[in-house]
Amino acid sequence: MKLEHIGIAVKDLEAANELYALLIGKKHYKIETVESEQVNTSFFKTGSSKIELLEATGPKSAIARHIEKRGEGIHHIAFEVKDIYAEMERLRKEGFRLLNEKPKRGADNKLVCFVHPKSANSVLVELCQRIVE
Repeated sequence: MKLEHIGIAVKDLEAANELYALLIGKKHYKIETVESEQVNTSFFKTGSSKIELLEATGPKSAIARHIEKRGEGIHHIAFEVKDIYAEMERLRKEGFRLLNEKPKRGADNKLVCFVHPKSANSVLVELCQRIVE
């Protein structure tokens, strides 16, 4: 496993892109909409990891609910895995509660699965695996 990205929930993606471009010293390299999750995403490269900014596109999205409860800020931490199915099975056997029965397609050409925060010291953890097409 390696740190793949840190996801940050934001109210205004355009304003956040400007802020993080100043902070990191370079512009985002990709903006993508994930319709199934009602979210717009923007990615910044930071060394071997990334920052993913997440903006809700609908009031019922997980990001909208997160911002309503907790405000803007860190939403999740993501780890890249070689075999997401094997990793999900390993974590289940270790007693972790997963939010997904099977991986789903996420942003940045990845299969993703989330570990419930109650299983990981109140941190939402994402597992991700690059989709090879």
